[in-house]
Amino acid sequence: MSGQLKKTVALVGMMGAGKTAVGTALLRMLGVPFRDSDEEIVKAASRSIAEIFERDGEPFFRARETEVLSRLVKGQPCILSTGGGAFLSDLNRNIIGATGVSVWLRADLDLLWHRVRHKATRPLLRTANPRETLRQLHEARVPYYALADVTVDAEPDLSIELMAQRVIEALKTRNDVLERV
Repeated sequence: MSGQLKKTVALVGMMGAGKTAVGTALLRMLGVPFRDSDEEIVKAASRSIAEIFERDGEPFFRARETEVLSRLVKGQPCILSTGGGAFLSDLNRNIIGATGVSVWLRADLDLLWHRVRHKATRPLLRTANPRETLRQLHEARVPYYALADVTVDAEPDLSIELMAQRVIEALKTRNDVLERV
C-alpha cells in the first residue's frame, strides 16, 4: 500500500513508545520519507544526545530540538519521529500543528519500562531509581501528549508492523492527511 502524505505526521510520546520503530515501518508501508528529530540533532551537533545533555544541558538540547522541528515540518511531508520531550513545548506543538498532524503512541508505564530499562542511551533515566524517574516523567507528560490530534494505543504483544497499521487506520479517519494513490 502506498500513500501520498498531504502533511507531515509527527509521532509523539514517551521514550520507548515506539516512535522510531513505527516510523520506520510506516516508511516501508507507505513509501513516504521518514525523519527522526533526535537523529537530526545528533548529526548537526556531531554528538550523541547523552553527550549534548551532559555538556550543554537540557535547555540547550530543547532549543536545538525546536530548530530541527521547524526545519523538518517545512520540508516535504514525511513521517517524523520526535523526541519524548518535544511535544511538551507549546512552541513545538504549534510548529507541528501549523503544517502537520500529531499522533500520540500511547503506551502504559510497564510497557515503556520493559522497553527502555536496559538502554544506556536515555540521559533522563540516568538516576538512582530510573523506573521511578520514568514514572514521574510519564505522569508529567501524559497531559501534553493527550493534546495530540490522534491517539493510537500500544500493547505489549503488538508487533511494530501491526502498530504501524493502527496508525495508518487512524490517519484514514482524517481526510486531511493521507491521500490514496
